[in-house]
Amino acid sequence: MKTAFHVRFNLAELFGGMRILLVEDDADLGEAIARKLRAENCAVDLVSDGIDAQHLGDTEQYDAAILDLGLPGKSGADVLAAWRRGARALPVLVLTAREAWADKVTAYKAGADDYLTKPFRIEELMMRLRAIVRRAAGHADPHMVCGPLVFESQTGQFELDGLPLKLTAFEYRVLSQLMMRRGAVVERLDLLERIYEGDADVDSNTLDVIVGRLRRKIGADLIETVRGRGYRLTARTSA
Repeated sequence: MKTAFHVRFNLAELFGGMRILLVEDDADLGEAIARKLRAENCAVDLVSDGIDAQHLGDTEQYDAAILDLGLPGKSGADVLAAWRRGARALPVLVLTAREAWADKVTAYKAGADDYLTKPFRIEELMMRLRAIVRRAAGHADPHMVCGPLVFESQTGQFELDGLPLKLTAFEYRVLSQLMMRRGAVVERLDLLERIYEGDADVDSNTLDVIVGRLRRKIGADLIETVRGRGYRLTARTSA
């Protein structure tokens, strides 16, 4: 099958760790994009119509949405406008075949953060998506540091004491969330919602196991447990 994008290098160097709502009514293209995102450690909920898209955007926690404009049930622009009226601040990248200036104006007025037309390169989609997620989290600088831990958000690479850090998919998702909000408490439910896909069996104990493995890899004192709430990534302090 010929898709609407090209892949030229290892996408693991570009993206990962996020929960994405993907709204695309072209089944082949939607599945192709979802496979690439999942291969880079993203949790992806894929829907093909505007009604389901608006419902999920209203009720679930996502780091970003990739939204087509020409959707059955309800247009992408109407879905986006409804999210913004409801004070839903998730970053939205519009991905559409519509190139007309009027369509772009409509999308941005509805609340789009970025606009990409088809056909497209998957590399550009990933870069744009990562950028809007980073900006929404308040990080203009893609270089993030917490003690000996460094995260290059534009490449998706973690380093510990200057050496690349090897992580499983779930470890990467959890650590990315903690790093993006370093110094702040990330609620357990928030972490669980962002690391699992919508139809996954959520086991709260799994989060404890993942955090335990992360502590063994990066140091127990970097991840603080806030009893009854969740976890916080903090810089290592000297004794």
